Amino acid sequence: MSQPQSLTGKTAIVTGSARGIGFAIAAKLAEAGATVVISDLDAAATKEAAAKIPGAHGIPCDVRDEEQVKSLVEQTVAATGGLHIMVPNAGVAKAEPLTSMDLAAWRRVMSVNLDGVFLAIRYAAPAIIAAGGGSIVTLGSVTATAGTPLIGHYAASKAAVVNLTQTAAVELRAHNVRVNAVLPGFVGTHLVTDEVENFEGMLGIPAGGFAALMDQKQGRLGTEDEVAEAVLFLADDQRSSFCTGTPLLLDGGLRASLF
Repeated sequence: MSQPQSLTGKTAIVTGSARGIGFAIAAKLAEAGATVVISDLDAAATKEAAAKIPGAHGIPCDVRDEEQVKSLVEQTVAATGGLHIMVPNAGVAKAEPLTSMDLAAWRRVMSVNLDGVFLAIRYAAPAIIAAGGGSIVTLGSVTATAGTPLIGHYAASKAAVVNLTQTAAVELRAHNVRVNAVLPGFVGTHLVTDEVENFEGMLGIPAGGFAALMDQKQGRLGTEDEVAEAVLFLADDQRSSFCTGTPLLLDGGLRASLF
């Protein structure tokens, strides 16, 4: 049975959406009736991804660049007539211990994962207010809730995103803009799977042991579609009208137990 198109008449931007979780989110919002803007650093991938979703627009953007983020919002409003939903999804990660991480690696992760979210909120919020209100859904991570070996820069950036999300929720509540965060556990995307060997090697886990660890801690790897469903819930005023400033854990119980 098809889902009701509760986002009909709404426009949504999803950054980092040429593939992976971002594309799943964009597709899910489009299924609910939204006009979706696919945005990614890779212009060719952006165009290719947008072509897969009926009615979608493709606008390349480097979320580290203030003028590009500002232009992304302006182009969206010009092309669609407004903006109602912003999902700053773009993110990067690379496994590396803090003691061997150089400042450039730290700043790269922070510039994408945190600066990119700030810029998205900074320029999307006025456009959403002008459209009569809407929703911003950031992508945090379960790693925001505790120390996480080998991805200290990623975890720190996601913890900052959660705090930024809550601050924005309070500041924007009176303007009819809700701001929430989804905090996925480990999901079976390239950001996780590409780093499995590094995690096993650096943490002294036997080959294949990462999968067993995931089974123990969260039952299995999450899926892109499950994250997209959570974003849809928070993006949709009909589904989550009284929800703002919320960090929604989606982790299979990882944080519910010490063992």
